[in-house]
Amino acid sequence: MNERELMLMPAHKQRELVVQKKVSSRELVEASLKRIDALDSKLHAFITVDYEGARAAAAAADKAVAASRNPADLPPLIGVPISIKDLELTKGLRTTLGCKVYESFVPESDSIVVERVRKAGAVIVGKTNTPEFGNSAETYTKVAPACNNPWDVTKTPGGSSGGAAASVAAGMVATSTGTDGGGSVRLPCHFTGLYGIKPTQGRIPRYGGVGRPSTNQTSTSGPMTWTVLDSAILMKALSGHDSRDPGSLREPVPDFPAHCRGGVKGMRVAFTVDCGFAAVDPEIAKSVVDSARVFESLGAHVAEAKLKFDPPPFEYWYTVWCGNQKAMYGHLVEERLADLMPYTVAMNYRGAQITAAEYSRALRHADGLRCQMGDFFEKVDLLLMPTAAVTAFPHQDPPKHVGGKPALRSEAGIPYGAIPFTMAFNIGWNPAASIPSGFDSHGMPIGLQLVGDLSDEETVLRASAAFEEARPWAARRPPVS
Repeated sequence: MNERELMLMPAHKQRELVVQKKVSSRELVEASLKRIDALDSKLHAFITVDYEGARAAAAAADKAVAASRNPADLPPLIGVPISIKDLELTKGLRTTLGCKVYESFVPESDSIVVERVRKAGAVIVGKTNTPEFGNSAETYTKVAPACNNPWDVTKTPGGSSGGAAASVAAGMVATSTGTDGGGSVRLPCHFTGLYGIKPTQGRIPRYGGVGRPSTNQTSTSGPMTWTVLDSAILMKALSGHDSRDPGSLREPVPDFPAHCRGGVKGMRVAFTVDCGFAAVDPEIAKSVVDSARVFESLGAHVAEAKLKFDPPPFEYWYTVWCGNQKAMYGHLVEERLADLMPYTVAMNYRGAQITAAEYSRALRHADGLRCQMGDFFEKVDLLLMPTAAVTAFPHQDPPKHVGGKPALRSEAGIPYGAIPFTMAFNIGWNPAASIPSGFDSHGMPIGLQLVGDLSDEETVLRASAAFEEARPWAARRPPVS
């Protein structure tokens, strides 16, 4: 088995090979590092590669496997290479947050997410490219070249977890951590043909990363993988209450991998192509309708949703986001303006203008959305909708028109017209996944967004796994892989 075959294998299959002693963790890690060396000059998925640390961790994993009498007792990702988005603190390993101010910052501790990745036995091979503080729907910054999409290097992989997406899509690793404060797991998965899930707010604790307490209204970590099962495995490993994040959920962690079966027969599924407010590319709209028919063929009860978001959630999401940006990074605008990206500066300037009443009004709209979705999920088990209104577009050149209508952009450059749908479930806290549902006429991936009720990741995973089985996508790989 060559390096490409090894690294395009799902993470759970890689673990099987390691615990069965058919392949060592060292072999997997060397394959990953060789793939990074061969491909990353084209993609710029990584900001930092940890050759020494990865090899040491692989040796420790192989030692643990050799000493084990029962493979079932080994950690769920033992010996498997993983990439970490560079918004997570990594002890002893450079963490830039995508910002020139922190270009040489080496933390003295891990974030909770990284602690749990290590506990799960995964081997960290490096830190992935991210826009500054996760503030862009594309992945470009002053500390690394812009990240490219493995399906077409002239186009964006999305953001802010663009490097994570590129690292998995190109087969440099099989699994990665992302963060999602406005769509930053789901959008790159849509743009690069991966599966990723943003769990219910609080499911995965946020401490020691860019998601400080003031951003816990919207931001959470989440897995990015080729398969639904791999995401379920990583999400289970990352989930569970931690006292360092008082907003983390105290309920028991479900056995997410066990819910990747069971099918959707009898499930109440609703779909919408526009949420009552957004313009959508016709190919995206058709993909949603076609996907709904797949669910119907699998035995689900499917109907078009009578759902309208008014006002559009991105409007009040942006108020909350910019207010939080000002609170966290306003001092950098005053002290290190020249080192910051224009989108960060624009968000801080907007944040400085927000009044207490305006911020409170945005939170009121968010509560209204949660009430609306709570009522909605009394009658429905799952919502299907677009992940984005368009497929991947050229770097820093989002479409000016979508579905024949002018496409909105914020003063910070967020292309609302292209990505109008994901923010709703950050501000609304619902679990939401993006799953590949096909390709457009130019061969670029299309993602379908699956949304569940609060604390019901299980339904999202079960539906995702059924759709994955009915419409398998992993055999089709991007040109750069």
